[in-house]
Amino acid sequence: MRTNPTSPTIASRTLALFLLIAFGLAWGIFVLFALFPQPLERLFGPPSGSHPLFVLAVYAPAIAGLSLVVLFGGFGGLKRFLSRLLLWRIPLAWLAFLVIAIPAIFFLGAALKGGMADHALPFDGLGAALTAIAFMLVLGPMEEFGWRGYALPILQRHMVPALAGAVLGLIWGVWHLPAFLLSGTPQSAWDFTPFLVGSVAVSVILTPLFNASRGSILIAALFHFQLNNPLWPDGQPYDMWIFAITALVVVWLNRGTMFVRGGVTEIIPLSAGGSPARPGPERRNPA
Repeated sequence: MRTNPTSPTIASRTLALFLLIAFGLAWGIFVLFALFPQPLERLFGPPSGSHPLFVLAVYAPAIAGLSLVVLFGGFGGLKRFLSRLLLWRIPLAWLAFLVIAIPAIFFLGAALKGGMADHALPFDGLGAALTAIAFMLVLGPMEEFGWRGYALPILQRHMVPALAGAVLGLIWGVWHLPAFLLSGTPQSAWDFTPFLVGSVAVSVILTPLFNASRGSILIAALFHFQLNNPLWPDGQPYDMWIFAITALVVVWLNRGTMFVRGGVTEIIPLSAGGSPARPGPERRNPA
C-alpha cells in the first residue's frame, strides 16, 4: 500500500483515514471516561490534564500522522518526514510574533477578563514552573505531527491557504469537544464557542507561518507550545476574540499568498533535511 518510492506524495484520500484515527482514538477514550468513570479513576486517578489516558488522547493526531507516514512511506519516508523538525528558519517578523505577540494576546485577554491579579504568582517556585513548562512541551505540541505535519499539506493541495487553514482550524476545534464535557480537564472551565472561533483563527494565523518555514513541524510545535505556555494567564474567552481579530490582520498582510493555490503540499520531503516539495502541474491534486 506504499506510494512509489520515487515520489514523496501521500495520496489525498488518506486524509479521511487520518481523521478516522485521530478522532476515533481521542473520542473513544472520552467515551471510556463516560461509560466507566469509577474503574478508570481507580486505575489511573481522577480526570485531569495530566491523566495518562488524557495524554494518550492528545497524542492521537501524532499517532495517526506518524502511523500513516510509515504505512505509505516506509521507515525511509518517516526519516524524511521527521527531518521537517530540523527546519527552523523563519522571517524575523514571524519570530517576533511567536515570542512577543502571542503572550501579549494572552496578557491582554486576561486584563480584559480581570484576572491579572490571580496570575501574579502562578507557581510556587522555579522548579514547579520548569516542570509545568517541560510537561506542556511534550503535550499539546505533539499534535502538530498530525495537524500541520500531515493534514495541512493535503488540504493545501485542494484549497487556497486561507481556506485550508480555516477548515483545519474547524476540524481541530471540534476534535477538542469531548474535553469540554469532561470535568477535570482545562477545557471544562471554558466556553466552547469562543474556543472554536479561536481555533479557526489560530490555524489561519499559523498557515502562512507554516508555509514560510517550508513546512516545519518544529515551528508549528513551538507555536502550539506558546498557545499552551503555562507562564501565560488564562484570558478565556477574550484572548480567543483577539486571536480572531489578529487572524484578519495576518490574512490581509499575507493576502498575496493566502488566496493563491500553493504553499507546502507534500508530507514527506524529497530528501532528509529538505523541505516538502511543492507540486508541479502534473500532481497538483493527487488521488
